[in-house]
Amino acid sequence: MSSYEDPVEIDSSAECNGDTPSTNKNGLHLYPVSANDSGEGLPYAPEDWPNPGDIWAWKVGRRIASAGYFLDRYLYLPNRLRGKRSVFASRLSVEQYVRSEFPSTDINEFFASFSWKIPSKLLKGDWYAEVISSGMKSDSYLGTSSCKAGNSMCASLVEAGNPSPETMICDICCSEPGFCRDCCCILCCKTISSAHGGYSYIRCEATVGDGYICGHIAHIDCALRAYMAGTVGGSIGLDAEYFCRRCDSRTELVSHVMKLLNICGSIDSRDDIEKILNVGFCILRGSRKTNAKQLLRHIKSAMTKLHKGACIGDVFKEEEFKDANGGTPHHGTVSTYHGESILRERSSPPKMTSNFDHQVESLKLEDEIDQILQALRKSQNFEYRLAEERLFVQKNYIMNLYEQLDKERSDLSSHTSMIETDTLVDAVLQRVDQIKREVLKLKDMKQVQNGFGSTSKTILKDYFGLEAESS
Repeated sequence: MSSYEDPVEIDSSAECNGDTPSTNKNGLHLYPVSANDSGEGLPYAPEDWPNPGDIWAWKVGRRIASAGYFLDRYLYLPNRLRGKRSVFASRLSVEQYVRSEFPSTDINEFFASFSWKIPSKLLKGDWYAEVISSGMKSDSYLGTSSCKAGNSMCASLVEAGNPSPETMICDICCSEPGFCRDCCCILCCKTISSAHGGYSYIRCEATVGDGYICGHIAHIDCALRAYMAGTVGGSIGLDAEYFCRRCDSRTELVSHVMKLLNICGSIDSRDDIEKILNVGFCILRGSRKTNAKQLLRHIKSAMTKLHKGACIGDVFKEEEFKDANGGTPHHGTVSTYHGESILRERSSPPKMTSNFDHQVESLKLEDEIDQILQALRKSQNFEYRLAEERLFVQKNYIMNLYEQLDKERSDLSSHTSMIETDTLVDAVLQRVDQIKREVLKLKDMKQVQNGFGSTSKTILKDYFGLEAESS
């Protein structure tokens, strides 16, 4: 199981208020900071680790736990170690990085070298000293069946007879007195609602080690607004997925949307149906997944019918979601909408009969086009990488020739013997001719800027190693 930071203790002789530093048990002088503050090194980031001179940086956000420390804190790698990743937003992600890149490191000693928790200046007086010294143990340690958020509908109480998988120990958000892992959103800290099957939240079921799951939950709406759900570009790269703020794991959301559509078929409120469909729409829009696109088309169709005043029974009528073959649903499927019936459209292509379904055929063609575009993208990526590699190799070769030319010119200027001078002059002239040939070669290679299809087959064969296909 992952190890977590020990409770932060302060020196009992230290006077503690909102602006006075305190000393923890590891001898670190902890001082409170303001929202969005940042800094380098101790006490809130490692110094001289893993090598002397390596200084890590830290930054805090705006959210503050009632325990007095910042919920949002970030750790930045030293400049020397920065590559594809340079910042960590959770303690677990830091631990995973250290274990991966420095496997011989004692993770407990690493986290003991600085303080993960950063106190806020907003917490004043003796309460600050009490919180810092107590460390606020996780609810996982307490073993209590009560809800820390005071929620009578908390899953920990309602489902007491049906325990969920063991969750990991968490001394970050779960150490806050009013935060309950089972019913509080990790992003806004407010309780979730279980109405209509709990459509409005997602629980992270990712296994984080030794069979323990993360178990933290978040409102779908909060995750969408924080760009941690749906389809998000950039470094996070989500495609109809949810990114857990606590453990950095991903959860696919297509199956969650299918659950939403099943729920819609069992409720009578038009307003509630529209809210649920809108959640599904926000999750799926922009996705490149074929099944996500299909679900999105049905959601749009249902929303259009609702806006036009169609009866709820007509919005999710059975005929709309028959098998792709045009038959009735298999025995055992519900008469109202069942999400899985959508996916059967992909596995059973329609036959060209009098019952021809243009929507199904359109989806089939769309899927074929997606496959073509994906193949094209792979081909273009290959061509780009090949061109990049060969062009830079050629450029470096030319630079090496110029370096040799400089050396030969230097040797020529330092010799006085006529015989040696003639030999060196010949060498310099030959080098100049060689450079001219290689520069012309690079000029020919630049034709690939118009695409491999528009480039001479001779150039592709001689300079890029691509044989032309025989007709």
